[in-house]
Amino acid sequence: MSDNAAGSLSLTLSRGIELLEVVCAADVAPSIGEVAQHLGVHRSAAYRLLRTLEAHYLVRRDEAGKIHPAAGLTNLARGVENSLQAVGLPVMTKIADELGMSCFIAVAQGADCFTLVTVEATTSHALTQHPGTRHHLDRGAPGIALLSGLSAQQRGDIEGLELSGKACSDLEQALNDGFASSSDEVIPGVSSVAVPLMAQGQLPAALAVVYPQQALDEQRIAATLHQGAGTILARLGAAG
Repeated sequence: MSDNAAGSLSLTLSRGIELLEVVCAADVAPSIGEVAQHLGVHRSAAYRLLRTLEAHYLVRRDEAGKIHPAAGLTNLARGVENSLQAVGLPVMTKIADELGMSCFIAVAQGADCFTLVTVEATTSHALTQHPGTRHHLDRGAPGIALLSGLSAQQRGDIEGLELSGKACSDLEQALNDGFASSSDEVIPGVSSVAVPLMAQGQLPAALAVVYPQQALDEQRIAATLHQGAGTILARLGAAG
């Protein structure tokens, strides 16, 4: 983000959004003191932000005062690329059960990669890629697969995107193979395979799976993902 753009932001709104991000990303529900420390504000300022978010049912506090995501977030999340979510879910469910892995769709916003929706396998205790998970596009199979689905000009137009030497090599490999794979890049001990999912009118996306790091046939996994991506694109076209 440019300095000029940053200077035009509402600091209060930005801090409120950051509070939401902290609460939603936390493995253990934080206290108001922990949130205030993370935001770098006084406890009273964090409390005012919290009360505002509570009034909109975006966060809630339990009896111990710990802060949790609340039901109002579901309405917000449902509207994000809702056609892609609705069409993708049954396809992802089939992939997750066939491969015994969590299957998810990641989308690009700026130079970041966000997990949009995840389906866990019902046939095994698969790893989970939580919706809302965020990381830079140059790390992990989903981000690289996303970039491989864009033209060189589109990649160049992404503000803040700077690819390391490894990311450039991974991108070249993905362009040659038609899929991207990674291990230990976003989550330690976790591998991922992803293919681009570029639907007209939707954010640039990737269809991916995650699984405990091990030697598997990535070509077979990628073929299953390509078939699923084709089905999603065909159904989106039919519904359009």
